[in-house]
Amino acid sequence: MKLSKKQVFLLLASTLLAVGLVSAEASGQTLGSLADNVRATIGNIAKLLSAGSYVCGIGFALAGMMKFKAHKDNPQQVPLSAPIVLLAVAAGLIFLPSIIDTTGTTIFGASKSSGKGDGSGLADLGGGN
Repeated sequence: MKLSKKQVFLLLASTLLAVGLVSAEASGQTLGSLADNVRATIGNIAKLLSAGSYVCGIGFALAGMMKFKAHKDNPQQVPLSAPIVLLAVAAGLIFLPSIIDTTGTTIFGASKSSGKGDGSGLADLGGGN
C-alpha cells in the first residue's frame, strides 16, 4: 500500500498532535497553557519574519542600486526595468511588517486580549452572558 504525500503529512501531523497532547497532560499542563505556549511561539516567529523582511528589503535596495550603476555603465546589457523592479520589491519588503500590523488592527481591532474559552467574549458581540 502506497501512501500519498498528503496522507503521510496528515498522519505525521496527527501523530505529533497526539504525542504533544499526551506529553502535555503527563507534565501537568492544561490545554490552555499549551495554547498560550503555542501563541507565544507564533509571536516570536512573527518577529523573526518581520526582521527578515527588513533585512531582505535592505538587500534588495542595495542590489537595485548596484543594478542602476550597471545600467549606467552599460545600458545595452542591463535593462532599466531590472533596478526598478528590485527597488519596488525592496520597498514592499521594508513596509510589509507595518502593512500587516495595520491590516490586522483594521480587521481584528486594537485589543490584543486572548479568549478565555468560557464564552465571555460573546458579550462583546451582543450575545452570551
